[in-house]
Amino acid sequence: MEDFNWGDLINPEFYINLEIAGHKIGLYVVLFIVFAETGLLAGFFLPGDSLLFLSGIYSKALLSEVVVIESDFLNVLGVASLVALAGIIGNLFGYWFGSKSGNYLYQKEDGFLFKKKYLLESKAFFEKHGGRAIIFARFLPVVRTFTPIIAGVANMEFKKFLFYNIISSIAWAFSLIFAGHYLYRFLLDSYGFDLTHYIEYIILIIIIITTVPFVVKLINNKRAKNKK
Repeated sequence: MEDFNWGDLINPEFYINLEIAGHKIGLYVVLFIVFAETGLLAGFFLPGDSLLFLSGIYSKALLSEVVVIESDFLNVLGVASLVALAGIIGNLFGYWFGSKSGNYLYQKEDGFLFKKKYLLESKAFFEKHGGRAIIFARFLPVVRTFTPIIAGVANMEFKKFLFYNIISSIAWAFSLIFAGHYLYRFLLDSYGFDLTHYIEYIILIIIIITTVPFVVKLINNKRAKNKK
């Protein structure tokens, strides 16, 4: 922590390798960030997709903070399962907050962590895709923060929400964590190419892939409004 700089807050590797008093706490931080993205309305600026991808690469080191397992597959499975559970709980908290807050958020003024435009964009996304929005939103930064809250505000049937919540969290966690781990292993074993030496590029590529659909949607919405 002595060499901390504010740029570390958007660097997923910082969270994964975080230590306090000589104790590694990366796994706990990863789980908290996943929960915070949808449960606390304050995690949308944190690295989500890139954090999961790198968690796959560092799965053995992360899980060893809790239990030491020799099996490579079980390490990845363990991290992915814990992350999926954190995502499910985060979404449930977001849904509960939305159902209890009602229209409060629509009246709330913009602040450092809260922007009403994100809420409105997520609402439009939810109205367009219905229950499937819960699944789609998991793979879209910012949108995944507000969609479960919108579902709560809209009084979406809880059983239906829970179903899509579980499916989306498992799909998101397992796809990114397993992709990170096995792509890393394949490139290292087949070509001697170590992805850990190119973390900055990985983060940049994932950010581009995950934000482009969101940016395109914003542009199309603005064009549609201008035509009216």
